[in-house]
Amino acid sequence: MTRTILPLAIVAILGGCSTLPRDGPSGASIDSGATTAQALGSYALVPLTYEVTERIKHVPPQFFGTLASASSEQPVDIIGEGDTLAVSIYDPSGSLFGGGGSSNSRSAGIEGGSQALPGAVVDRSGSISIPFAGQVHVQGLTSTQAAAAIRRALVGKVANPQVMVAIAGNVSNSVNVLGDVRQPGRVPVGVNRDRILDVIAAAGGSARSTDDLTISIQRAGQTYTAPLSAVTTEFGENVRLQRGDVINVQYKPRRFSTFGALNAVAQVDMPAGPMTLTGAMSKVGGLNTNAANARRVMVFRFERPEVAQALGINQPATPRGVPVVYELNFADAANVFAATNMQVMPEDVVYVPLAGAAEMRKFFEVVQSMTRVVYDISVTSTLNNN
Repeated sequence: MTRTILPLAIVAILGGCSTLPRDGPSGASIDSGATTAQALGSYALVPLTYEVTERIKHVPPQFFGTLASASSEQPVDIIGEGDTLAVSIYDPSGSLFGGGGSSNSRSAGIEGGSQALPGAVVDRSGSISIPFAGQVHVQGLTSTQAAAAIRRALVGKVANPQVMVAIAGNVSNSVNVLGDVRQPGRVPVGVNRDRILDVIAAAGGSARSTDDLTISIQRAGQTYTAPLSAVTTEFGENVRLQRGDVINVQYKPRRFSTFGALNAVAQVDMPAGPMTLTGAMSKVGGLNTNAANARRVMVFRFERPEVAQALGINQPATPRGVPVVYELNFADAANVFAATNMQVMPEDVVYVPLAGAAEMRKFFEVVQSMTRVVYDISVTSTLNNN
């Protein structure tokens, strides 16, 4: 029985060499899948040098989405349904409010009477009620225009009334701020606070890093989106809003992944600001010195087409970008400078294959485990026969 099992085990080991357990693809399989001058592969394999990192950095940065087309010129000081107005009327003749005037007007030597009316809420018809004038339509007017409308309604009852109107409670001129802010809810907008950063600040801002936040504006069935980092750095992205807009502050953490012969296999949150390849490797404890092939530190990325063009890459683009594998020889001291100049991007995958010695060690571990099984079967068979 032993003589039968042992050859079968050896055949099984040799036959399974190509499928032994791995931490990821081998260096040879990565080479075989890359595009060459003779054949089109699944990705472009690019040696990473300091010159390459400089060419990448010289391509202007690009962010996903824009809010520029959402900028509105609609006025945000228009009276609307539900607004509360503060109305003050001064009657020079004193006949409208009983004469004598208010204490302020008497102390100023002004004859006549003045009256500050209780807060008037704009009803569904767009009107407010004014003593002696009745219903006055004010919806769609500015404060100055509403004052003029009330003054016209008092003509014939007062010789020369003076009217002042202010928006005491602004309900219609507001936007809704949702998502990752400290105080989500309705935020009033005005002529001096009508931009996207104004309303985010009024909602308390966010505790998250600016780099991890995305802003979207929903209006009339359309959605406009851009990173908050772009809004804070590009003046054209800090757009003017209009009433009724819905602002959503979304938390989208930037992460990269590591696997292979590194000291940690993890999905890692990126800190604020740019992050280099050396910083990314240090986040996971660097290379596994007992297993890593330091000559083949790789970064898998869907690259922007304009970057691929700058690098002379002819790999066809996918909907996510051009698939590129950057390969760094970390055993070459000169390439350490390339690693410190190479920026890691969100969704990058940093991978290090096993060194040849580690691959052999893994193979012999499997051989040893198989021969141990054969030995155990042999002993068991001998005992049973005795």
